[in-house]
Amino acid sequence: MSSPFASRLWLAPLTVGGNLPFRRLCVGFGAEITVGEMAVVRKLLKRRAAELTLLRSHKDEPFFGAQLADRDPRTMAEGAKMAEERGARFVDLNCGCPIHAVAGRGLGAGLLQRPARIGALVESMRRAVSIPVTVKLRSGWKLDRPNVSEVARVCEESGAAALTIHARSREQRYTRAADWDLIGRVASERSIPVVGNGDILTHYEARDRMARSGVTSVMLARGALVKPWLFREIREGRSLFPTAEERLELLWRFLALLRDHFGDSEGARLRVRSFLSWHLGFFCRYRPLPEERFLEASRAHPLLQTRLPEDPDLSPLEALLRDPREPVHQSLAEAVAGAASLDEARERALRCSADIPPGPALDTEAVALRLAAG
Repeated sequence: MSSPFASRLWLAPLTVGGNLPFRRLCVGFGAEITVGEMAVVRKLLKRRAAELTLLRSHKDEPFFGAQLADRDPRTMAEGAKMAEERGARFVDLNCGCPIHAVAGRGLGAGLLQRPARIGALVESMRRAVSIPVTVKLRSGWKLDRPNVSEVARVCEESGAAALTIHARSREQRYTRAADWDLIGRVASERSIPVVGNGDILTHYEARDRMARSGVTSVMLARGALVKPWLFREIREGRSLFPTAEERLELLWRFLALLRDHFGDSEGARLRVRSFLSWHLGFFCRYRPLPEERFLEASRAHPLLQTRLPEDPDLSPLEALLRDPREPVHQSLAEAVAGAASLDEARERALRCSADIPPGPALDTEAVALRLAAG
């Protein structure tokens, strides 16, 4: 029987960014497997509403998995049961989150220092539920001591159905390029699907890294936050270059999904504007990157981590959508969310752009480090 995890396009579990409306947006562009934001099991067991929300999925999602973080096999089993009861098609063990508040307590990437504990967690989850168990890994805790091969072996022997590898160490966080040769080595050692993750912003980078590593599935994270249509680009094997008007329409579509999820109370409207503003911090990084111009550069260094040249001749709307400043994102979110139609949103956005002076170039590394999940 073929694995449901092989030859698939995955949307990564993204803290803040992986909210249900954004997952639906990505499914519309071809995401085949979606993973919820990391849920901490001890908070689930206390029935905290905000944490339970992270287990919620939508009927639009064809294959949704809940990602869990814990270090105790007994409580992890209970968390996996809760996810299954709420409709998750699989449960994913987080062994990748690098932030100190998580890894410093022995969860997330902190587990990479204890392979036997990871094995116990996987086995406990597998015994507790009838749905598959997957694991998301980094290359190791320390840059100079990668142990992902050992951890991957333990995961498979303990019953994991698939592995995702973000080929950076916890120490690296999001600096340096992901090591796709390492992903390929682990994939060649294992008999379960290995999913590659890291530094994919274009369809040709996905194509090259899949060919280089031998994996058939990729997980998109920051690249999907920048350009949700990246799933379609990879599926169709071609670049798409949406205009500023088309990207504004996408923003309007995302706004509708946010409203559908959060409702129309005053508190809901505040949340919608907050999420819209947060996502604009990634949407503003979009640049057209035709393969004939950027292929060689992408092979030398990931485009996601490259400071790209700015075009000085931009329309007012294009300049607004590319502006990296948070106050601009807040103003644009207010303008669009306050409109009654797409036409009005366009007019309000253009008035917004006329009131904002030009801003500085985008600090690529600083924006990249805003993403906190592994």
